Amino acid sequence: MLKVFLLRHGQTAWNADNNRYCGRSDISLTTKGIQQAELVKEQLKHITFDGVYSSPLERAFMTANIATGAHVKKDNRLIEADFGNWEKKTREEFIAENPLLWQNWMEDPALHRAGGTGETGMEIVKRVDAFFNDVRKQHAGGNILVAAHNGVNRLYLAYKLGMPLRNYRMLVQDNASITMFTLAADGAFTLEHLNSKF
Repeated sequence: MLKVFLLRHGQTAWNADNNRYCGRSDISLTTKGIQQAELVKEQLKHITFDGVYSSPLERAFMTANIATGAHVKKDNRLIEADFGNWEKKTREEFIAENPLLWQNWMEDPALHRAGGTGETGMEIVKRVDAFFNDVRKQHAGGNILVAAHNGVNRLYLAYKLGMPLRNYRMLVQDNASITMFTLAADGAFTLEHLNSKF
């Protein structure tokens, strides 16, 4: 049984700017984001991690590094969704430009491409699931921390919970909050904490 502490990165300037879509743009944490990561370190100080992993993007890597003080392994499969034409825009801005793209995504992100040219929800889920299948075998019986992003985290969780991917937005993960779940040897998934402060 692998215990996973899934951490969303701390606040960025774009999170603070009406949740501007950050996707693959590599921006850093704000001062508040750094403070949030330091609070996570305090929350997790009694937990020993057998591995710490993060998205290759700076905001996730910094959060993992501050929160654990451990060696952080970057894995490209944890990178945030490719949001295509939505990148660097707020939802209000890109819906005004092309409401059909958002409507299609909300109806079935598994099949439709984010922003028209980005990834489909199923492409995202497959790469994240492949990562977790690998670390489940490598760290069986241990604890790992994984720092990633709002989009990929929620789509993966929706998938593992058997929800239609269109319902992923029903799951909340605030900046620097932890979702904890276990993965059994056969891949069975059990959600223990969602959007938690330990």
